Amino acid sequence: MSTDSQPHDKIRLTLSPQAEKYARRDAPRDVRLLAARGALPLPPVELATVLFALMHDPDAEVKARARDSLEALPDAVCDPVLVGAVHPAILSHLARAFRDRSDRSERIALNPATDDATLAYLAALPHKRVVDIVSNNQERMLRAPEIVEALGGNPLTGRSVIERILGFMATDGSGAPLPPDGSISDAQAEAALRAVLGEDLGRFARELVSESGETIGKVLPKENANLYAMIQKMTVYQKIKLARLGNREARGLLVRDRNKVVAVAAVTSPKVTENEIISIAQSRSVSDEVLRLVAQNRQWTRGYQVKQALAANPKTPQPLAMGFVSQLQDADLLALMKSKDVPSVISIHARRLLTKKGKL
Repeated sequence: MSTDSQPHDKIRLTLSPQAEKYARRDAPRDVRLLAARGALPLPPVELATVLFALMHDPDAEVKARARDSLEALPDAVCDPVLVGAVHPAILSHLARAFRDRSDRSERIALNPATDDATLAYLAALPHKRVVDIVSNNQERMLRAPEIVEALGGNPLTGRSVIERILGFMATDGSGAPLPPDGSISDAQAEAALRAVLGEDLGRFARELVSESGETIGKVLPKENANLYAMIQKMTVYQKIKLARLGNREARGLLVRDRNKVVAVAAVTSPKVTENEIISIAQSRSVSDEVLRLVAQNRQWTRGYQVKQALAANPKTPQPLAMGFVSQLQDADLLALMKSKDVPSVISIHARRLLTKKGKL
């Protein structure tokens, strides 16, 4: 049978003859109303399918009662539905109905019948285990960029998950792994970018890779001169590829992207330079996750300018910033002590160090 979900959108549900007699539109109202209570001698998946069909019944009372029954199924009945071969539309509804139940969200995330849109919805929920489950599904993330978009915006998406996502996305256009040391040639990078950017944007791959120093406005046609505008047209997957393979100008924009997977891809690009790291450490427009990554990289923090920038940046996580304050020269400590832009704990720590040195 079929049922209307949204205007002009029909969902085809498969029911046994025994189950269909309860959900047919031409069934007597008292039969449909009785079925909507959920007390039917049916297996869990068929029961849930009948209730979902009745949620779209033209009778308002039948519709409301069926919704209540479906969302109130006990664990013994609901769990087989969440892991079973049920219609994706039913799982989509239940994902939203049970968004506060991490255990049920996990079951839906693990179900192969769950569609990509529902998985993206689950990826944005505040459930750490669900984030881990979704981020392990490489095939889904490559197929549906909206899933990576959701993960990148979830505060619970930590460094290990970001590294996992970037790890399996670090391939060239042929699917071969990219060299971790950045030894890929411009021609290889151009081919890899063209493969993921598509016909519209791929024709600019050479300019997006080039580190020639020419501005994007000089290289690209006038109607595509604004690199920022180009990036806004890209999917999150395309942005990640550009962050890894693109030029300095592209990295400079992408490191500020609101999606932290994209931002981390930019700052960890094998093409990133020491001067870029200094600029990133000074920036107030990058995320604290990017600054944390810079601060915890021993190679990057060997340089004094990076330490000074991180100590003075109010967005640097305070425990890390405090560690760099202790390594600063007296003039920079004095500047921090007087600064109104840094947290008070930083300026107080700078004063304490100067006092200990006898400089105040």
